[in-house]
Amino acid sequence: MAEITFDDFMKVDIRVGTVIAVDPFPEARKPAYKLQIDFGDGIGVKKSSAQITVHYTPETLLGRKVMAVVNFPPRQIGPFMSEVLTLGVSDDNGDIVLIAPDKDAPDGSRLH
Repeated sequence: MAEITFDDFMKVDIRVGTVIAVDPFPEARKPAYKLQIDFGDGIGVKKSSAQITVHYTPETLLGRKVMAVVNFPPRQIGPFMSEVLTLGVSDDNGDIVLIAPDKDAPDGSRLH
């Protein structure tokens, strides 16, 4: 990986949000959900496609805090327009584990 500057890092706007809706995404090439995430008054509700079906069910995702990049341009994923990139890391099998704050933080709080 190339080194970046602090100014480069500051260009990536990563915020905390709460999952308020989860729908199946059967048209996706890999199993995924369509999420609606509330980032609070300043950003609002945004949509995201997430390949997180191995570790999460719709019931376990509702109300869950997640972290997402909110300043990428929207991306067309099949018939769905994803507006933010929900962040996670790969487990030993390559399945995604979500990243979230370990204490409660208001929706829209920025990663520092």
